[in-house]
Amino acid sequence: MEDQKKAAIEANPGLLGADVAAMSANMIALHGVFGTRDAGGDFDFGYSAACLMMDCNGADMTCANIGYNWFAPNSSFADRVYTSLRTTYMWNLFYKQIASANIVLASVDPETENTILRAYRGQALAIRAFDYFQLAQLHQFTYKGHENEKCVPIIIETTLAEEANNNPRASVEDVYTRILDDLNQAVDLLAVFKRADKGYVDQSVAYGLRARVNLVMNNWAEAAADADSALVRSGAVPYTLAQLSAPVFYDATNDKTVLWANLITENNDIVQSGIINMPSHLCSFFTDGYIGVGAWKKISILLYNKISDDDIRKQWWLDANKESSIVKSSAFDGWREIASAEGDFGPYTNVKFGPYGGVEGMSKQIAAQDWFLMRAEEMILIKAEGLAMSGKTGDAKTLLENFINSNRMVRGKYTAPADAAGLQDAIWLQRRIELWGEGFSFYDIMRLKKPIVRVESGVTSFPDAWQFNIPAEAPILLWLVPKAEIEANKGISEDDNNAKVDPPLPGQ
Repeated sequence: MEDQKKAAIEANPGLLGADVAAMSANMIALHGVFGTRDAGGDFDFGYSAACLMMDCNGADMTCANIGYNWFAPNSSFADRVYTSLRTTYMWNLFYKQIASANIVLASVDPETENTILRAYRGQALAIRAFDYFQLAQLHQFTYKGHENEKCVPIIIETTLAEEANNNPRASVEDVYTRILDDLNQAVDLLAVFKRADKGYVDQSVAYGLRARVNLVMNNWAEAAADADSALVRSGAVPYTLAQLSAPVFYDATNDKTVLWANLITENNDIVQSGIINMPSHLCSFFTDGYIGVGAWKKISILLYNKISDDDIRKQWWLDANKESSIVKSSAFDGWREIASAEGDFGPYTNVKFGPYGGVEGMSKQIAAQDWFLMRAEEMILIKAEGLAMSGKTGDAKTLLENFINSNRMVRGKYTAPADAAGLQDAIWLQRRIELWGEGFSFYDIMRLKKPIVRVESGVTSFPDAWQFNIPAEAPILLWLVPKAEIEANKGISEDDNNAKVDPPLPGQ
């Protein structure tokens, strides 16, 4: 039966088109995990919601502790409960997409010479690698030093149902071996694939994903080489100073910085929902939604104070006077009038993510901004870190300085450290600034074995209940295997789960 299906698809590759589309549909699906609003709530809108959860776990994004903030449990670490909706969400979001990728892989002969089917297979392998990479970083500490620790179960296209139902947590090393094997094949299979738009994975994206994985594994030279290949293959370039004179981050199709994105249209279900989408929770005064009733996402004052006044990116957040040079005052006068005191609209509110169509103001707002999954800037910073840590500190220093001085400094001059350790910390700071709000900050804390610092010398901009610091590699940082998975999978017992730890207390 399986052979007959493969033969039919070999004869007519178009039969697999819907299954290929389904791989990415989960990333922008309304109620894609829980099925209904009542079952899941207003954070079930795809991968961008997972990014917000991870950023709220960290030290650099804060928000008012109010009922309209759907990501408050992530800021408090109340999400580390294995019966919680958020724990289930983070698990099911990625395994659902893995299942979609496995359907495509099971339908295509691995030895096919059909260029369309090779591209389908390459995309499925890259998507599956992406999902396992997310799961691995959430459910176990970073690769280096934890290779033999329990990670997540591996399910591939040949895994039988009875095997999936008795499937232990594989080791970190085994999961990363699976990820790299998938990406190595994807890079090869996608060599001649020309995608229709940036919503698809092409070879440049596969290189970019492998660069991320090699960075976590401390394969420094390989990370730098893959990041460079991603840039060369895609032709992507960073935003210029002129482009950053107004809010951007909404149009992946026309922005040359973007390698890969979730492309959102006005007719998409998450847009039609009105408030169950990324802009509703993140885009400040550019879109109506939960931000309009107080859930403004802000940068931590500790990170804000580290940004040079000469850096254009400091304008991605309102200053102490509630102003930013990249936003017209008239665009948010209305919000100043209606923003609730409880929601604390004001200093450090982000204006990074621009309005749909670039139209500022409260009229004609449509929550159809694209969600960027990979940008040139990330690849430049990966390349710089890979060079620095593989002994090419001079090249890394030059690359980092050229990027910052040419594309981010309005005045003055940025000078990077000359040693490897100093460069790595400097690049981490640049990642925290550049990729703020895009779902990278928690992963960087984990891979670099850094503490979460929300309060320093009594200074903080977090609400009282979330004013705590967490040591590097503390057990609370690990997400849990959901209770539903333990009940369904005989290969994972209660004792196999990560430690159940109470959320930190203020001042801890």
